[in-house]
Amino acid sequence: MNEQIVMGVDYTPSPDVTQGVPINPALVNLPKAMSVAHEHYKSRFVAAQEHPVVILFVVQEGETNTVDQRMLEFQLWNNHQIPVVRMSLTRAKSQLQMDEDTGALYILPDVSEDGSYGSVPLKSEVSVVYFRAGYAPTDYPDGYDGIEWQSRELMERSRATKCPQLGYHLAGTKKVQQELARPGVLERFFEADGSKSDQVLPTVDLKQMRAAFAGLYSLGEDSVKEDLEAVKEAISGKEGDYVLKPQREGGGYNYYGEKLANKLKENITVQDDGSLTLGEDLAEFILMQRLFPPKQRAILLRGGLVEGTGDSISELGCFGTIVRSHEGEILQNEYAGFLLRTKFSNVDEGGVASGFATLSSPFLC
Repeated sequence: MNEQIVMGVDYTPSPDVTQGVPINPALVNLPKAMSVAHEHYKSRFVAAQEHPVVILFVVQEGETNTVDQRMLEFQLWNNHQIPVVRMSLTRAKSQLQMDEDTGALYILPDVSEDGSYGSVPLKSEVSVVYFRAGYAPTDYPDGYDGIEWQSRELMERSRATKCPQLGYHLAGTKKVQQELARPGVLERFFEADGSKSDQVLPTVDLKQMRAAFAGLYSLGEDSVKEDLEAVKEAISGKEGDYVLKPQREGGGYNYYGEKLANKLKENITVQDDGSLTLGEDLAEFILMQRLFPPKQRAILLRGGLVEGTGDSISELGCFGTIVRSHEGEILQNEYAGFLLRTKFSNVDEGGVASGFATLSSPFLC
């Protein structure tokens, strides 16, 4: 759409201008990676195809954010002839079954009371579990050790490839990001002297890498002097320099400005010597240095209607795919597109599905 807008302005665009909106390969490369994992699973486990082999999309009950999910599903079928089954963690409890001897994960046919079949007419084997739910506490409404957690455990125990598997899921949390920003932590993962090792990555300029990090501070039992100093700043008139973030994805959960300062003050105790004791309720959050991107004038659309005009800021994220075998062999590792979110500069939150931001495209002029 953005490319068509560029083409439609009141001057004849040059080739350089029309090429300013880059091609986004997300709808090609994301399904491609799933296909690589699917085919590897079949070559390893499925000698004779006794059951159809499918990819399982784990989605939320009553999912409304379905457009990009469906587009991935259609691409998997159109380009790779791989069927997709969509299912919530709640439904998975009754419709998934694992072979305890082999680890194979099966989807059982869904049959209604009158004997008619639903969306899964045949017993199917799952090659890849793609999680589009399971990232928020609300995805586990039955509570700890409830049916949703049991479904998640069954999937993790199975031999199906997980996207992401539990380790990668946890690695994407803000707490892990905060720990990676600790002094000396990156050195665990990169070579310090140029020596080769299977346990670390090649030598890089760690100082340059850290320059891209925002300030990230722990509010748990592991908090250190630097963390507490940041808290003191945030409750002493500099709350605008920070964001308080829980271990959640999407918009609507962060604390900014006065609400941030009040949240901290309600959960800390100032000792006689001026030191701070953090309350237990703060442990689920991290304190982050707030970023201030450059502003630009924009017209934002939502639902086909002009939402408004004004100063806006944007956040660019890039997708990457990596498929690794059980032996550690990298089967695929490539750039897979981008996502650009734009919102008005006076809006704190930034989620698209939650209604705070809109999708856009970069213009590389």
